[in-house]
Amino acid sequence: MNEVLIVAVLLLTAFMATAVVLTRDPARQAIVLSGYGIVLAVLFVVLQAPDVAMSQTGVGTVVVPLIVMLAIHAIRRHHTREPDEKEDP
Repeated sequence: MNEVLIVAVLLLTAFMATAVVLTRDPARQAIVLSGYGIVLAVLFVVLQAPDVAMSQTGVGTVVVPLIVMLAIHAIRRHHTREPDEKEDP
């Protein structure tokens, strides 16, 4: 039974990794990346590594997608700025 669960979570991990790669919109990709982090955390729990799962939940599910979203917001704000506006010092 345990092997079936491991294989199922590994297949879900492969599916989510493919979804992250194939998503073209950066904002949606950050959301899918967060889902991928959750699936990886579940995989680590199934593999009996709860400490790694907790780290993955904090970093891979929350922090990394948040940084990606902030970077996307900054880039979009920079590109929508008028050409005659100067950057803030």
